[in-house]
Amino acid sequence: MEKILVLLSSNSFIRILLIAVTLDTLLGVLRAIKEHKFNSCVGIDGAIRKAAMLFSVCLLMATDVIMHINMLGMVPEKYIQIMGIQKLGICEFFCLLFILYEAVSILKNMTLCGLPVPARIKKWIQKFLEDMTEELPEDAESK
Repeated sequence: MEKILVLLSSNSFIRILLIAVTLDTLLGVLRAIKEHKFNSCVGIDGAIRKAAMLFSVCLLMATDVIMHINMLGMVPEKYIQIMGIQKLGICEFFCLLFILYEAVSILKNMTLCGLPVPARIKKWIQKFLEDMTEELPEDAESK
């Protein structure tokens, strides 16, 4: 158990995930305040989803300790050098997926809050929101 806790606390993928989860939560709260749509049910659902995500990362770290899986062979050498990693276990792999998921949510919340987002990304997020959700930025709704 101690080994898992040490690995969790020293893993840079998990640290980045924690930062992304925190930033997404803060932006979500700011968006709710801006839109005057603060809803405890939505907040609780989001908190449960994020807690489950972080709990699954802990379980995946335990799985990595037990099984010693390394998926680094599936990653091109160029990306390995950029990331500077020696091992890509199941935990790190899912952390990357969760980080990407949180990054999209962060960009969505930034767009919907009216924060500055690069034009290409903002256009992609607006298209994504139009195609995949019912959440459209106010300026897109009026067009």
